Amino acid sequence: MIEALKNMLGFGNTPDYKDLLKSGGIIIDVRSPQEFKTGNISGSKNYPLNELDKHLTKLKDKNQPIIACCASGMRSGSAKSILKSKGYTQVFNGGGWRNLQGKIN
Repeated sequence: MIEALKNMLGFGNTPDYKDLLKSGGIIIDVRSPQEFKTGNISGSKNYPLNELDKHLTKLKDKNQPIIACCASGMRSGSAKSILKSKGYTQVFNGGGWRNLQGKIN
Protein backbone atom coordinates (compact mmCIF):
# COMPACT_ATOMS: atom_id res chain seq x y z
CA MET A 1 0.00 0.00 0.00
CA ILE A 2 2.76 2.46 0.91
CA GLU A 3 4.74 1.59 -2.23
CA ALA A 4 1.67 2.15 -4.40
CA LEU A 5 1.12 5.55 -2.78
CA LYS A 6 4.79 6.48 -3.25
CA ASN A 7 4.65 5.54 -6.94
CA MET A 8 1.39 7.42 -7.47
CA LEU A 9 2.91 10.59 -6.01
CA GLY A 10 6.14 10.08 -7.91
CA PHE A 11 8.38 9.07 -5.04
CA GLY A 12 9.17 5.58 -6.38
CA ASN A 13 12.26 4.92 -8.50
CA THR A 14 13.95 8.19 -9.41
CA PRO A 15 14.24 8.82 -13.14
CA ASP A 16 17.29 10.47 -14.68
CA TYR A 17 15.92 14.01 -14.98
CA LYS A 18 18.90 15.18 -17.04
CA ASP A 19 18.20 12.52 -19.66
CA LEU A 20 14.50 13.40 -19.72
CA LEU A 21 15.36 17.03 -20.43
CA LYS A 22 17.93 16.07 -23.08
CA SER A 23 15.25 14.02 -24.84
CA GLY A 24 12.93 17.03 -25.12
CA GLY A 25 11.36 17.04 -21.69
CA ILE A 26 10.07 20.15 -19.98
CA ILE A 27 9.71 21.28 -16.39
CA ILE A 28 6.45 22.74 -15.17
CA ASP A 29 6.44 24.47 -11.81
CA VAL A 30 2.95 24.29 -10.29
CA ARG A 31 3.52 26.82 -7.51
CA SER A 32 1.73 30.17 -7.43
CA PRO A 33 3.16 33.01 -9.53
CA GLN A 34 4.28 34.73 -6.33
CA GLU A 35 6.22 31.64 -5.21
CA PHE A 36 7.68 31.21 -8.70
CA LYS A 37 9.00 34.79 -8.66
CA THR A 38 10.99 34.11 -5.48
CA GLY A 39 13.09 31.51 -7.31
CA ASN A 40 12.72 28.86 -10.01
CA ILE A 41 14.56 26.56 -12.36
CA SER A 42 15.77 28.38 -15.45
CA GLY A 43 13.59 27.47 -18.42
CA SER A 44 10.76 26.05 -16.33
CA LYS A 45 7.17 27.02 -17.08
CA ASN A 46 4.91 28.33 -14.32
CA TYR A 47 1.54 26.61 -14.61
CA PRO A 48 -0.05 26.93 -11.14
CA LEU A 49 -1.83 23.78 -10.02
CA ASN A 50 -5.19 25.52 -9.68
CA GLU A 51 -4.86 26.74 -13.30
CA LEU A 52 -3.25 23.64 -14.82
CA ASP A 53 -6.28 22.82 -17.00
CA LYS A 54 -5.99 26.23 -18.68
CA HIS A 55 -2.42 25.44 -19.78
CA LEU A 56 -3.02 21.99 -21.28
CA THR A 57 -3.26 23.47 -24.79
CA LYS A 58 0.42 24.44 -24.41
CA LEU A 59 1.30 20.79 -23.72
CA LYS A 60 0.44 19.47 -27.19
CA ASP A 61 2.59 16.32 -27.27
CA LYS A 62 1.11 13.87 -24.80
CA ASN A 63 4.24 11.70 -25.08
CA GLN A 64 6.71 14.48 -24.23
CA PRO A 65 8.42 13.98 -20.88
CA ILE A 66 6.96 16.40 -18.32
CA ILE A 67 8.61 16.94 -14.96
CA ALA A 68 6.37 18.68 -12.44
CA CYS A 69 7.83 20.47 -9.44
CA CYS A 70 6.60 22.70 -6.61
CA ALA A 71 7.84 23.60 -3.14
CA SER A 72 7.79 20.15 -1.53
CA GLY A 73 6.46 17.59 -4.00
CA MET A 74 2.83 17.48 -2.89
CA ARG A 75 1.34 19.81 -5.51
CA SER A 76 3.55 18.33 -8.20
CA GLY A 77 2.23 14.89 -7.21
CA SER A 78 -1.29 16.20 -7.76
CA ALA A 79 -0.22 17.70 -11.09
CA LYS A 80 1.19 14.34 -12.14
CA SER A 81 -2.13 12.66 -11.36
CA ILE A 82 -4.08 15.31 -13.28
CA LEU A 83 -1.83 15.09 -16.33
CA LYS A 84 -1.89 11.29 -16.33
CA SER A 85 -5.72 11.38 -16.18
CA LYS A 86 -5.68 13.66 -19.25
CA GLY A 87 -3.65 11.14 -21.26
CA TYR A 88 -0.10 12.41 -20.81
CA THR A 89 2.12 9.36 -20.76
CA GLN A 90 5.51 10.51 -19.43
CA VAL A 91 4.81 12.59 -16.35
CA PHE A 92 7.21 12.66 -13.41
CA ASN A 93 6.98 14.23 -9.99
CA GLY A 94 10.27 16.08 -9.64
CA GLY A 95 9.43 17.09 -6.06
CA GLY A 96 10.63 20.38 -4.63
CA TRP A 97 12.11 22.70 -7.22
CA ARG A 98 15.33 23.32 -5.28
CA ASN A 99 15.99 19.60 -4.93
CA LEU A 100 15.18 19.04 -8.61
CA GLN A 101 17.53 21.85 -9.60
CA GLY A 102 20.35 20.05 -7.82
CA LYS A 103 19.59 16.87 -9.75
CA ILE A 104 19.69 18.52 -13.18
CA ASN A 105 22.71 20.79 -12.69
